[in-house]
Amino acid sequence: MCEYFVKADPIQYEQRSRTIRIHGVLTSIRLENMVWDTLAEMAEAEGCTTNHLIVQFHDEILAHRGEVPNFASFLRVTCMRFLRRKLTEAERGSAPKEDVAPRPRIVALGARS
Repeated sequence: MCEYFVKADPIQYEQRSRTIRIHGVLTSIRLENMVWDTLAEMAEAEGCTTNHLIVQFHDEILAHRGEVPNFASFLRVTCMRFLRRKLTEAERGSAPKEDVAPRPRIVALGARS
């Protein structure tokens, strides 16, 4: 089992920092390339940019929790939940076809996978 994981392309787990503007404040977020790729996929499904999606997540978690502790970890977990939901939908045969129906909207908070 471990062989599958240890043979992963090191580029996927290499970290990259990006500067994001959240309501006029520049902040740097350091995430693994695979997480950035997943966030880009989520943003595409939402019809927005990755930066816009991240700001939306920031605002929603701030509204829900009153603070934004460990935002980078929140983004990692959000990506894992997104991928797990996609897998569950595919296993159930309920994944929407790209050319037939739009993807379901992403619910950042309050939804259980």
